[in-house]
Amino acid sequence: MQKESDVDAKPQLQAVLKNKVSMPVVGGILGAAALFGLINNSILMTDAGYTYVHQNNVTGELAVFNEPGIHLRMPFLSKITQYDQVITVSYGNTTGEDFYQRLPAIQVRFADTYIGQIPVTFRFKLSQDPQAIIKMHREFRNNNNLIDALLVKNARNVTVITATQYTGEEFFQGGLNQFKSKLGDQLRDGIYMTERRQVEVEQIDLAPVGINQTNPNQLQRTQQLVWKTVPVFDKQGSPKRQDNPLSQYGIAVTQVTIGDPKPEEQLDKLLSDKKRLVADRIRAIQEQETSKAQAETEQLRKEIQRTREVQDAQRNKELAIISQQKEVEVARQIAEREIVEVEKKKRLAEVEKEKELAIAEANLAIQKANSLSAEYEAKAILAKGRAEAEILKAKYDAYGANREVYLAELNRDVSTALYNNLKNYQVEMPKNYFGGGEGGKMTSNLDVITGLGALGLLEKSDKLAAKEK
Repeated sequence: MQKESDVDAKPQLQAVLKNKVSMPVVGGILGAAALFGLINNSILMTDAGYTYVHQNNVTGELAVFNEPGIHLRMPFLSKITQYDQVITVSYGNTTGEDFYQRLPAIQVRFADTYIGQIPVTFRFKLSQDPQAIIKMHREFRNNNNLIDALLVKNARNVTVITATQYTGEEFFQGGLNQFKSKLGDQLRDGIYMTERRQVEVEQIDLAPVGINQTNPNQLQRTQQLVWKTVPVFDKQGSPKRQDNPLSQYGIAVTQVTIGDPKPEEQLDKLLSDKKRLVADRIRAIQEQETSKAQAETEQLRKEIQRTREVQDAQRNKELAIISQQKEVEVARQIAEREIVEVEKKKRLAEVEKEKELAIAEANLAIQKANSLSAEYEAKAILAKGRAEAEILKAKYDAYGANREVYLAELNRDVSTALYNNLKNYQVEMPKNYFGGGEGGKMTSNLDVITGLGALGLLEKSDKLAAKEK
């Protein structure tokens, strides 16, 4: 295998010889190229998603690198083999990203000898155990051999063997999901140990259309004998398995995806004819059901009409009875109301009389109470008067026994009262007096007027005399 450094050094050497460069310069260039090649072959840079097996040809040791990083290697005397950590093998997928995803769909033969094309995709994951990787590398040597010799062939083999456990009709009429489950189970844990046996396949179909058929939608079960490859079970009820060729290398199946399978032309025609016959049968049953439903609907409509007429007549009868009952009830209510009114008036009169009687009895009691109260009040006044008389009599008797002392105290009290009331009061005596006439004659208005006139003249004369002075 030619190294990248050797390829890059050749043009430089040719240029040197062509231009006749001096030998020391040529030696320097060759030394630099050799040094670069040595460094390049001494370092291994690993990427994520790949497993690298480093083979030291001097010691014969094998080393496994699963993680990205930089590792040392034996320059020029070692070999690096790269494996994909996750490998996808696809059958029937024409849009894959690498060669192994463009394999044709797997052709299988079912238990009833029909042939089908199944597009299926498998996803495998390599082990992270270095010992398992080394064992796998010793047997397959590179990534392409691993895929071709182990993964592709084992996936095809398990798919073909699993298909023999189903009939063509069973597979294309609802058995695809169960087929996928069994396919993944056998890839992961090993192929079932099987035996060829004639078994009864139970099918569910619509019963034939007939005149005496009680239920047109009735389903009937049919039995069909076919040769199938069936698993062999142990005493615990678990299927016996063959050795899984992937488990010894630690390879795991992480995903199984099935596309749209295609039956062979004869099986496809059989399925189409059966589908058409079933559809025709269903259509005939539906037509019978429709006719029967229409007849039942018409009969039901007549029954409804008759029931409605009976109900109308019964309703009219009930309405008439209800009307008569209503009139009777109204008359009864009126009579009862009149009776109630009479009873009410009677009761009100009785209540009024009872009220008046109660008032009279209350007044009588009040009068009796007032009489007794007046009697006791008079007795109280009489007793009070007698007591006061006795007190006054005793008081006067005391005053009579001490008459001079009593009068002195009385005069003292009168003088004190007069003094307190008249101490600031001045009494002016009148200057003029108009007395009565002779013989005790009363003074008349004329006498008063005459006197006042004389007083006025006297005052004027006094004023004139004062001026003259």
